[in-house]
Amino acid sequence: MDTTDTLTEAMPIRRGSSRIATLFALVALADFLIFGQMPGINLFLFALAVCAGILLSAGKIRAPSMALLFGFSALASAPLLEAPSLTGIALCFSALIAVALVGARLMPRSLTGLPLVFLRFTLVIPLRLADDIRKYLKTPAKRFSFTVVWQGVGLWIMPLALAAVFVFLFAAANPLIEIALRSIRFAVLLQFLDLWRIGFWMMIATVVWAMLRPRLKRRTARLQASRAFVIVPTRNAPFGQASLLRSLLLFNALFAVQTLLDLVYLWGGADLPDHMSHAEYAHRGAYPLIATALLAAGFVLVAMRRGGPGDQNSLIRGLVHAWIGQNILLCLSSMLRLGLYVEAYSLTELRVAAGLWMGLVAIGLVLILLRILLNRSNEWLIAANLASLIAVLYISAFIDFPDVIARFNVTHSQEISQQGPPLDLDYLSSLGPSVIPALDLYLLKLPDHLIDQRSQAATVRYYLARNFEMRRRDWRNWTFRAARLESYLLAPIAR
Repeated sequence: MDTTDTLTEAMPIRRGSSRIATLFALVALADFLIFGQMPGINLFLFALAVCAGILLSAGKIRAPSMALLFGFSALASAPLLEAPSLTGIALCFSALIAVALVGARLMPRSLTGLPLVFLRFTLVIPLRLADDIRKYLKTPAKRFSFTVVWQGVGLWIMPLALAAVFVFLFAAANPLIEIALRSIRFAVLLQFLDLWRIGFWMMIATVVWAMLRPRLKRRTARLQASRAFVIVPTRNAPFGQASLLRSLLLFNALFAVQTLLDLVYLWGGADLPDHMSHAEYAHRGAYPLIATALLAAGFVLVAMRRGGPGDQNSLIRGLVHAWIGQNILLCLSSMLRLGLYVEAYSLTELRVAAGLWMGLVAIGLVLILLRILLNRSNEWLIAANLASLIAVLYISAFIDFPDVIARFNVTHSQEISQQGPPLDLDYLSSLGPSVIPALDLYLLKLPDHLIDQRSQAATVRYYLARNFEMRRRDWRNWTFRAARLESYLLAPIAR
């Protein structure tokens, strides 16, 4: 199968005027809620409005299904209420795409085909509005003509001129009308001609129109081209049975050495050589081992492809199962390495992301093993990994990671626990106002003789709180996270 630049056949334009009205209404709403504003509840409200516009434009959706889809979109967009983030925006956008595909009856019959359908829809988004405008102007009845446009403009010249005269006379006769005309601020009207604003309108219109009239990029089968890339491995080919058997024997032996070292030094706590700490040992291997696991996963997919040597040789299957098990243990060891490194050098956002990534890689390896044991397809594997990724991202969008990091570093700091590294106040200040409760805990538990640390922490807390209080206050910028912090700062205990 191959993907060409051809779009699916356009359906006859029905309810065109209602879709256009919906488009203009959503663009105007986006200008009011989002343009020039800080992200907050405005993104959530706009997402709900877009979902409502999609459902109303679809037409042939029953009320129960419409309510279910609207609820699904609201649930997927809920992370935007906690705090705006790229993860929350991605989840919200994906949910709107799903609602649009359901409304247009373009959803695949099985969830395993969903990633490809999403890709085909996303590829069309930048071209959808321009393509519909081009088709509209190419119809004989709507063909663009300067003569027709000039005739239309000419029809308005006399009515507008006479209307201006009447307004002038009414203003001279009625002081209320004169005051109303003088109160019009033309500078406010001219701000709508800002190029950035117009660009924002165009971007919103392009994306929203693709949601209102969803289409997929057409797939065309090219059997001759696909046959040209079919590889029929022989016994002695690089991915043949003999080569894979030797590779798996060698790989299992190499991984066994690494696994044994981890069992002795990481899990067993044995003493390391001189001039090497457990933190250094952990740091040296955390990220390279994850890259190793990913490379191993790709090799397993090639080795265990349908019709490949793995389907015909029980020894190869057994070696693959053993190797996947070693890779899973490798991921767990990487997570333990990261934990030891964090204990020695504190927690950061990058290390949190690394821990989540390691967990996802471990889940992916388990899913590869299940795919082999259950004889599933690669499409099933992709869909299962995508589901685990979405679940992790959705849960993560509700977690205030700066607050979690700050509390962990304060609790395990040398000043408080007498064991960990000194608290890095410069790094905490870069995380934003969410760290204020953790700083209060630090100031509360800090020994009295550490005067310099107390002064520096109090200064950081003061500037963070001041910047938070000086933020732009508008109902469109409201979030749960900011509301919680504001309630905390107003509480007597926080003063």
